Amino acid sequence: MSLTLAAVGAVLAALLELTIVPYLRVGGAQPDLLLVFAVIWTMVVSFEGGLAWAFVGGLTTDLLGSSPIGVTSFSLLLSVGAAGLIGRFVTRARYVVPIAVVFLSSIATSLLAHVLYAALRGPVPVPDPFGLAVPGALYDMVIAAVLGPLAVGFHARYGEPERIDW
Repeated sequence: MSLTLAAVGAVLAALLELTIVPYLRVGGAQPDLLLVFAVIWTMVVSFEGGLAWAFVGGLTTDLLGSSPIGVTSFSLLLSVGAAGLIGRFVTRARYVVPIAVVFLSSIATSLLAHVLYAALRGPVPVPDPFGLAVPGALYDMVIAAVLGPLAVGFHARYGEPERIDW
């Protein structure tokens, strides 16, 4: 049920990202809801669900958007993999860690997407890709600062308790 919920949520997040999110720009920053939800799901619920968020949501974004197929999925899968590794080793500050991981993942995903897009379609005239990625990463971090602790608290209260598998 968790993977199905993750896949449906990823499609909905991709549709929101393509329709409503471009109108939520602040300055030059636009949030990446798919990345925020995928990283938070990976850090809070499960790694497999985060992979489902990244793969299904990335493919939906690529199919309905204008980027080459697989660019968004690949960059999101790498970010979710890094988030899964970090989440495996850091268990104490579970309210704060998803916020920092979203910030770092947002920068990495944006830069990787620029590199992949340039490799597949030709160079994109961006004078400073890092300067372009940081405002969006800050916007994603603010969203994660609101949604991350809510997801951690909700999962701690209503999530399935951990137990030993025999």
